[in-house]
Amino acid sequence: MRRYELMLVLRPDLADDKVQAALERTARAIAGGGGQIVKQAPWGRRRLAYPIDHHREGSYYVILFEAPPTAIAELERGLLISEEVLRHLVTRVERPVRAARGRDAEADEEVNLPADDEELEDEQELIDESESEAAPAAID
Repeated sequence: MRRYELMLVLRPDLADDKVQAALERTARAIAGGGGQIVKQAPWGRRRLAYPIDHHREGSYYVILFEAPPTAIAELERGLLISEEVLRHLVTRVERPVRAARGRDAEADEEVNLPADDEELEDEQELIDESESEAAPAAID
């Protein structure tokens, strides 16, 4: 299963019981697709960058969950037809790569560290060149 983050923007004029019902319906959709919720956090009421359906504010909620990729389409379909949800965004959370068990930690450090100062300077030059290519100088 992959880890995903769902950000919900709910209508600000909803009663607390309607908000909880929308969150529970989302949790049931995640569980119904074979996933499980890791963390759910309310971010509170915030001002929107632009009006959505004549609302200037929205109630933000972030849900971190694990689910198979096939469950995301069904979850998004349910969120799109819900009247309580102004906007939603599902993103996949990239986990850091863990070192393989059984390998020596010192060997990993030796592989990642340059042997002398000349190699450090070479790496610094490569980084500087790539940064200049990413943001080219202004044309005269």
